[in-house]
Amino acid sequence: MSENLLKKELTTRLQKGGALLSDMRLLVTAWSEGMAGQDPLPLLARALPKATVARVKDTFVRAFRPRFINGFPPNAWRLVKVLEDLKVDTQLIRPFYYWITARSESALFGYVTEVLFAQSRSQNREVRVEEAAAWLTRELQKIGKEWTPLVTIKVARGMLAALRDFEILEGTARKRLTWPNLPPATGALIAFILHQEGTTGKGLVRHLDWRLFLMGETAVEHLFLECHQHGWFKFESLGNLCRTEFLEISFEEYTHVVFG
Repeated sequence: MSENLLKKELTTRLQKGGALLSDMRLLVTAWSEGMAGQDPLPLLARALPKATVARVKDTFVRAFRPRFINGFPPNAWRLVKVLEDLKVDTQLIRPFYYWITARSESALFGYVTEVLFAQSRSQNREVRVEEAAAWLTRELQKIGKEWTPLVTIKVARGMLAALRDFEILEGTARKRLTWPNLPPATGALIAFILHQEGTTGKGLVRHLDWRLFLMGETAVEHLFLECHQHGWFKFESLGNLCRTEFLEISFEEYTHVVFG
């Protein structure tokens, strides 16, 4: 299913906000089921007390709504709110927010899974904004679109800034690929949701989403084996044959399996 994310329309949303992790966590905590049919800005403004009304609106329209309401999976705020209510450690929750963000931003998803994943297999660790902008330009040409050079550079900078905040990259002026840490507990949650979406067995091991963490098939199998040892789900592998088995429970119930 994630292969379709590569075909979604590229947007310029990232030029005005990268990860925005702190803001997204505050808005997730403030959001509730009954807010979809009303003007949410007054309540969200209270959740972001230091922000102007214009910035609150921009943050909601450009980041929170496309990522955590209309993203993929839909209404992902419900998932992360479960983790926020459990007060899950930041190092465990950050990669989960990253996964949801990348799935809603096709530029981010495509750049990491196509470009950075391949680069992570080489000796070259430096990531340049000019090269990211050139990649965006080529992707836009494929779909018959064009941004101004200034907008393209701004989106590329926003994209790399988000990846730095999500700890896929490191550095300020000069950014380099790091070795992303996907904790087994967070990996188990992602695997559970991918399973709920209908991916099992070898398809789950080879799922494109793991490339967001620069993980190849062998690394994913190691992750699954660790999850199996914890008893979070069953994983058996023999050559090209893989078997995955999860409890048929809700996500909230599954978080209690993982986090006790």
